[in-house]
Amino acid sequence: MNLQEYLSRAIEHLIWDVGKAFLANPREGAFLLQYRLAAKAAEKRRREHEAVGEHIPPFLIASIASNCNLFCKGCYARANHSCGENREELSAARWGEIFDEARELGVAFILLAGGEPLMRRDVMEKAAEYPQIVFPVFTNGTMLRSAYLPLFDSHRNLLPVLSIEGNEKETDARRGAGVYRMLLSTMEELNGRGIFYGASVTVTSQNLTAVTAPEFVGNLWEKGCRLILFVEYVPVDSATQELALGERERAVLEERQDRLREQFETMIFLSFPGDEKHTEGCLAAGRGFFHIGADGSAEPCPFSPYSDTSMKNSDLIHALRSPFFQKLRNEGMLLEEHTGGCVLFQKQAEVAGLLK
Repeated sequence: MNLQEYLSRAIEHLIWDVGKAFLANPREGAFLLQYRLAAKAAEKRRREHEAVGEHIPPFLIASIASNCNLFCKGCYARANHSCGENREELSAARWGEIFDEARELGVAFILLAGGEPLMRRDVMEKAAEYPQIVFPVFTNGTMLRSAYLPLFDSHRNLLPVLSIEGNEKETDARRGAGVYRMLLSTMEELNGRGIFYGASVTVTSQNLTAVTAPEFVGNLWEKGCRLILFVEYVPVDSATQELALGERERAVLEERQDRLREQFETMIFLSFPGDEKHTEGCLAAGRGFFHIGADGSAEPCPFSPYSDTSMKNSDLIHALRSPFFQKLRNEGMLLEEHTGGCVLFQKQAEVAGLLK
């Protein structure tokens, strides 16, 4: 398949879907018109690189913070020691250089994660300076109150995505007592300001039916949420493997998403990592994206914290050319079958072995 063509068309469809959700929101609509032109220019730059044999992914994932104000049960970032370890973090100035290079290469989306990304306001303010890139900000929502709302209100390229596990019982059980109520308050403030926002829902074999039910989605829609990202659970250890989605559950998720798209036409539904048969394998290690850790480590994805390149002293092109990423792409591991969660997580020993 022509992966670059597939990814470019996917971005076009995403922008079109966002446009439908923006119909009644003039400020978001004005931003989208400008961004559509920027996205076209970014696609042109990616095609130019592709023509000379340099594949540029349209997405990046950047974990800009190594700390978090919550201690969620089953947190993958804490389990792999990428969160809560007080690592040396990249400076806001260095992140600005990375964002600048990403813009010049044609990267259209940079997902900001953590830890809790709102703990790095300096980096958030730096991202706001790049309206040619959309920055979905994956946040637990507890810090997104009066102090941060003006920043999101005045810079519509920052798109808050609130983490929620289901209803109050499920969310508080994982994230802590009272978090669900705080999220509802945050949603109300975002909706009141007309800020486009989304929700990130971790999907397990146990909650699949509940979080894809029209009642759950309808409740979020009424609160102004217009994007739902279903994140497939990746086990923190072998003891929780049964919570990961298998092929049958992934098929159910895809079928239920299609139904929800028909029922909620002004909402956007995405899943990660999604059905990999459409892209002939995992999109990590530069096929569709790669991950930059808070300390600058260039990694295949957040669920595979292995690296041979640091963004402290490298640039995005050289990270994409890293021997480690090239081995993952060329030796076929990204195209292999897996029983649930993530192929790179399931083959941790083999992935680590490629670094030797």
